[in-house]
Amino acid sequence: MDLETGVPLPSRLHVGGGSSDGRRVHGADRYNGGRWKDMAMAYRTLGVVFGGLVTSPLYVYPSMNLKSPTEQDYLGIYGIMFWTLTLIGVVKYVCIALNADDHGEGGTFALYSLLCRHTNIGILPSKNADSVTNAAHVNPSVGTEKRSRLGIFIERSMTARRIVLFIAILGMCMLIGDGILTPAISVLSAMDGLRGPLPSIHKSAVEALSAAVLIALFLLQKYGTARVSFLFSPIMASWTFTTPIIGVYSILRYYPGIFKAISPKYIVHFFLRNGKTGWQLLGGTALCITGSEAMFADLGHFNKRSIQIAFLFSIYPSLVLTYAGQTAYLIRNPNDHNDGFYKFVPGPVYWPMFTIATLAAIVASQSLISATFSVIKQSVVLDYFPRVKVVHTSQHKEGEVYSPETNYILMLLCVAVILGFGDGKELGNAFGVVVILVMLITTILLTLVMIIIWRIPIIISALYFVPFSILEGAYASAVCTKILEGGWLPFAVSIVLAFIMFGWYYGRQRKLEYEMANKITLEWLGELLESSEIQRVPGLCFFYSNIQDGLTPILGHYIQNMRSLHRVTIFTTLRYLLVAKVAPNERIMITRLGLDGVYGCMIQYGYADFLNHGGDDFVTQVTNSLRAHIENSSEGLSPAYVEEEISQLERAKEAGAVHVRGKTRFHVGKDTSLFDRILLGFYEFLHSNCRSALPAMRIPLRQRMEIGMLYKA
Repeated sequence: MDLETGVPLPSRLHVGGGSSDGRRVHGADRYNGGRWKDMAMAYRTLGVVFGGLVTSPLYVYPSMNLKSPTEQDYLGIYGIMFWTLTLIGVVKYVCIALNADDHGEGGTFALYSLLCRHTNIGILPSKNADSVTNAAHVNPSVGTEKRSRLGIFIERSMTARRIVLFIAILGMCMLIGDGILTPAISVLSAMDGLRGPLPSIHKSAVEALSAAVLIALFLLQKYGTARVSFLFSPIMASWTFTTPIIGVYSILRYYPGIFKAISPKYIVHFFLRNGKTGWQLLGGTALCITGSEAMFADLGHFNKRSIQIAFLFSIYPSLVLTYAGQTAYLIRNPNDHNDGFYKFVPGPVYWPMFTIATLAAIVASQSLISATFSVIKQSVVLDYFPRVKVVHTSQHKEGEVYSPETNYILMLLCVAVILGFGDGKELGNAFGVVVILVMLITTILLTLVMIIIWRIPIIISALYFVPFSILEGAYASAVCTKILEGGWLPFAVSIVLAFIMFGWYYGRQRKLEYEMANKITLEWLGELLESSEIQRVPGLCFFYSNIQDGLTPILGHYIQNMRSLHRVTIFTTLRYLLVAKVAPNERIMITRLGLDGVYGCMIQYGYADFLNHGGDDFVTQVTNSLRAHIENSSEGLSPAYVEEEISQLERAKEAGAVHVRGKTRFHVGKDTSLFDRILLGFYEFLHSNCRSALPAMRIPLRQRMEIGMLYKA
């Protein structure tokens, strides 16, 4: 891992029938084991991925501003919801989007990461170089195939690259806004069921109870997705399979011909009859597909096949039947739409369904909370967000993560939304803005992936882009009319998050530009060490660096002030790989740098590796690897020279080790522009309050040394 950026490299590609740990699995065993594993994981997805989507019947109809609706209106609304679930849920996400993962990760920022790895469209120079190199390593054909004209255009246009980055950032910000609104509207809508049979309960009491429930949910997050899903999946299974049963009962009792609404003519008649009002109602119907983005963003927590199985065989049929039952009831009771879910529940099962609905709403919140953790981790990894603590809660699945800072900020915002809004229609307006804009952004980025990476002809890609952009664009135009009626909230959250991300990105870019312009070459270091003014002092020094081609400017600052360098100096880089565990023989990689007593060392580790190097143990591991490297790469060198080199290493180790790392800041002078003063000042504030990229390696304090340096802004 890069000491300053914390950027991981892609994992190695596993080819053939072997498992990820290198063991070969034979055909029948692999099929049976994989099938049952996918089924078990599909069951677990109910408790994490689909909570927001499958509980949407709680608030879709109450969020609509219906006035004297007729039978034909309800048929048109159900037709819109049916085709929205089918086209966006099944076709877009299940059949297409789930294939566009980046090392198993999903979501808008994963799409951007995927584009950066395969083309040179990233903004930061180091990311561009790494992306090209890594892509070529993973897929040797990259660079030899005919390149996409669109990809070449974006590479050459800084404006186009910035637009793509802005779209990705906006998508991530909106998804975090979704993570705030989904828990709020789901729990509040479920708890509002108390006021039906118990009208004496005041609305403020429902809001306070909803806030208390959410606080308890967020406090559970630290136990990890796997444990949470084990607890929540039975609840969501109960909800998923009981609501369609009530839906079928309602269909048979109130309106058996409800499925004729699938015919597009009812949708056409709905818009012809209602005009502008019908167009505005699209903002409410859009909520039927809410939470589908979590199906993509939570990909890192599960896998593609398990999500596809769960959606196609449980979630999709459940929603189709539940909405059909709700609509059938409302056709016979047209004025009950403000409480469209609880009113259609038969009296004898009201309280059991209220209990299940409340528990399901709590679980629904989990899907977007997990998705928020995923996108925050992705943006930190890509160095577009200040470093926050990310905890891997599973030894077997890299995507299962938890971020304490993110968790508690989400908790405070969710509670504030419930207490500040309260009204279901305003929350629905805000929610609709988030849902549709995230989907539209996914459509745009996914189209770029199709053309640039999958090399699908533009004409065929247009068959995806045009219909979905028109569909989601119509939804977006409708929800944007609700900006002043609650829709402003996700925009406010997105603006704050985008400013944080841009300030961090700008500071990182300026710091990288300075380091690349002032990097230390090995030739300069060699000349400096030959000078009589520089002393080689006894001891072993681990000097942490993050520049691959050259050495960090902090080295020059250190030598010029200390006028010395340790007899054995090892320039060390920590590199985080997207694999579970790094093989012991690949963990420590040593190189000679061509100078007496100066070496390069790269320490690689995976997400399931426990980096617990305790001082002397760490020193021993590296020096043993260095000794082995000296012995194995001594061809052409005299035995006496090799023996002296090994002896020098042993003496340096006995003299004691010191670990040196840089701590840099920007010097903002009077000649600095106002723009830089604001942005770099904000970056320094973020940098001072974020986590360190250097993992805690349990190195004794007496062996640590930090070298401060000012970079001229």
